[in-house]
Amino acid sequence: MPTLYALKPAFQGRLRPLVNRLAAIGVTANSITILAALMSIAAGAAIAILHEWRWPLLLIPVVLFVRMALNAVDGMLAREHGQASTLGMYLNEICDVVSDLALILPFAAFTLFSAWGVIAFAITAVLTEFAGVLGIAAGIGRNYAGPFGKSDRALALGVVAVLCAAGLWPSSIAAFVFPAMATLSLLTAINRIRAGLIGSAS
Repeated sequence: MPTLYALKPAFQGRLRPLVNRLAAIGVTANSITILAALMSIAAGAAIAILHEWRWPLLLIPVVLFVRMALNAVDGMLAREHGQASTLGMYLNEICDVVSDLALILPFAAFTLFSAWGVIAFAITAVLTEFAGVLGIAAGIGRNYAGPFGKSDRALALGVVAVLCAAGLWPSSIAAFVFPAMATLSLLTAINRIRAGLIGSAS
């Protein structure tokens, strides 16, 4: 199923000169992974603490874009510069989930949205990534199938954040936004599980 993840190779091509320079000065993939997680946690904490104002939500699209770039950088450092490791694999998956939770859960503090919907979206986002990782055990490799993979979730969350910060989000539909994204995430998890079952049975 189509997903924004398909654009990753082109994005990586743009970043390759920077990655080569970082590798030359000794920057490691694991340090970039941890940096991306710390940045997400800091932004999420700031948004939660300052939830009486909407403008901090503008941090979300910025952080999501920088995080996407950092995720591409750490992957390229690992694959193309001999830095791949078991520790890096664990850090990559765990830090991604922690970062997702750090940026999703602060929305529960805003009365405009349904708190249970935000929590449901956070849970299904974790399930989606877990189902993707289990593709390795199923023998089909890490599964990034859509319709609502990591890049798609980031785009949607960024749009919601910007509209909310600008006061342009219609209050009549706000309560349904996160439940809808949770539903799409659950469908994505099901698609990834189905792919693993088909692959392991073939």
